Amino acid sequence: MEIFQVEGTLVCTQRVAGLRHLSLRVLKDANGNLQVAVDPVGVNPGNWVFTASGSAARYAAESFEVLTDLTVCGIIDNWPPRERKADSTGAAASA
Repeated sequence: MEIFQVEGTLVCTQRVAGLRHLSLRVLKDANGNLQVAVDPVGVNPGNWVFTASGSAARYAAESFEVLTDLTVCGIIDNWPPRERKADSTGAAASA
């Protein structure tokens, strides 16, 4: 599983039957790389989400028959901030 931020919706009028009529979302990872995922959850731009990839993505998309390798599994409401690490002088530095 990975964490992404939703950039927006990908609109495709022509697609293979294996994608059905599921919504497609453009996601951005921590390095700014973009990927497209199937969205059975109903996310909005700006949401932080976690995903399933590989064969698990097909199960998460509500049916193993959906042709996907990345599926949004849930919207992240909150997660704890990174812990602060002390530098060599003992002062706290952000991670």
